[in-house]
Amino acid sequence: MELFIKNMVCDRCKMVVQNEVTALGLTVTQIELGKVTVLEEHIDPVKEQLEQKLNTLGFELLTDKKVKTVEQIKNLIIASIHHSDDNLKVNLSDYLSEKLNKDYNTISSLFREVEKNTIEKFFISQKIERVKELLAYDELNLNEIAFKLNYSSVAHLSSQFKKITGISPSVFKKQAEDSRIALDKL
Repeated sequence: MELFIKNMVCDRCKMVVQNEVTALGLTVTQIELGKVTVLEEHIDPVKEQLEQKLNTLGFELLTDKKVKTVEQIKNLIIASIHHSDDNLKVNLSDYLSEKLNKDYNTISSLFREVEKNTIEKFFISQKIERVKELLAYDELNLNEIAFKLNYSSVAHLSSQFKKITGISPSVFKKQAEDSRIALDKL
């Protein structure tokens, strides 16, 4: 059985969720961002406990089909930006359509309906958070960050960064961690 979980956005989240699911006696066969597959076909005896425990930890067990799909979209975007060393070389719409096996217009409309925001704006906000993270680490310069995140130029990255944050990347770098937002809060 597949369980879809909101706010499961990093490897630490996966570990915490796996520990909680296992503690309830369920057998985890696969885990990825936003989704846990368990061996058991019915979790009714422990479902309420699981929901309560997950909620306590800042997660949410999803049951609505539309919300599940939107969480899959978010998790694919987060994984492509924050957990992959490969830049997204293909068009975002093609990538999401292929991964979800659905038409992009359908995906986009559903996302807008549920989130009251566009996929593109969510994608950009995730990229900007990644830029902030990389700037705070101070291991890459702006040229390298622009390349890593598949920006067409440093000017494009800087322009988008300033539009979203209100400050330039260099000013942010001086302010460091103060402007970071947790991924699950975006």
